[in-house]
Amino acid sequence: MVKVLVAYYSKTGNTEKVAKAMYDAVNVPKDILPVAEAKKMDHYDLIFCGFPVMAHSVPEKMAAFIKGLPKGQKVALFATHGSLRGGQLPRQAFESAAGLATDLKVLGQFGCRGKVDDLIIDALLKKPEHKAWAEEAQGARGNPDAADLEDAAAFARTMVGKAM
Repeated sequence: MVKVLVAYYSKTGNTEKVAKAMYDAVNVPKDILPVAEAKKMDHYDLIFCGFPVMAHSVPEKMAAFIKGLPKGQKVALFATHGSLRGGQLPRQAFESAAGLATDLKVLGQFGCRGKVDDLIIDALLKKPEHKAWAEEAQGARGNPDAADLEDAAAFARTMVGKAM
């Protein structure tokens, strides 16, 4: 039987919501913890690492967590972001996360939209170099939605199957 940890870093609650959907979806021994509380990692067969995409990358708290995982650890990465699914900015964040996980076995990655704080959008709308992204991010209101959470649950079940 596989033992799973769903570890996440969430600023707005989007990533936590996805983490809970993944946790609820798998029928194996499991724990769910914010990264700040996740300490002893060597007794897990699979660790889900969830984060919000920030500045096209992995937030420092999650980056430090990933770097501290035991060599060879099986992981699955997931993220929430304001961009469209499959867009360039979330892809950059996953590439960054994969770069941190070079000594780990990455089984897969999942991303979905998450509502971006209105204050951030308002500030970025005033900057010509960020205006297009801020307009795109406005469309993420209401996410993650029920379809996103079901996709996250399906991803989690697939990753547990791969880890067995």
